[in-house]
Amino acid sequence: MSLSLRDQLLKAGAVSKKQHQQARTQKKKDRKSGKEDDSAASKAAAQKAREEQAARDRELNRQREDERTRKAIQAQIRQLASDHQVAREAGETPYRFNDRGTIKKWYISDQQLDRIANGQLAVIGLDDEYYLVPYQIAEKIAERDEAAILVLNTRKDVDEDDPYADYQIPDDLMW
Repeated sequence: MSLSLRDQLLKAGAVSKKQHQQARTQKKKDRKSGKEDDSAASKAAAQKAREEQAARDRELNRQREDERTRKAIQAQIRQLASDHQVAREAGETPYRFNDRGTIKKWYISDQQLDRIANGQLAVIGLDDEYYLVPYQIAEKIAERDEAAILVLNTRKDVDEDDPYADYQIPDDLMW
């Protein structure tokens, strides 16, 4: 068994027996008085560090869970839009809509233009893809993510008692 440094210094003659005894008693005094306080402080610091690490881990897990939820919602929206999309009919009527600050233009048929204007069809934007979907599907998508809806006009139900029902106002009427 190896000797402590104090014992080795005593054996080598670098310190006297009196110095060796004083160092031993000083160590005992330190242990009884202040050293235990330092030990408690270090334990408290270690406990605080563990708590901070646990808090960081919880926050990181929450962020990961939020990201997973967001991706799942985007996948649901993409699935709804692709499964229920209405094929755009090529036409000569230009239809312009706003995609987050950029004006996009489609050429669609007059029937589809009327259906969009009446709120029967909606335009959905996901990443750089656009879908034309029925109103009911657009409502389901809006429940999940309102930002995915680019155009969703309010439905115009024709009142049967309306005397002007036969006189539709054109959408492109300019005053």
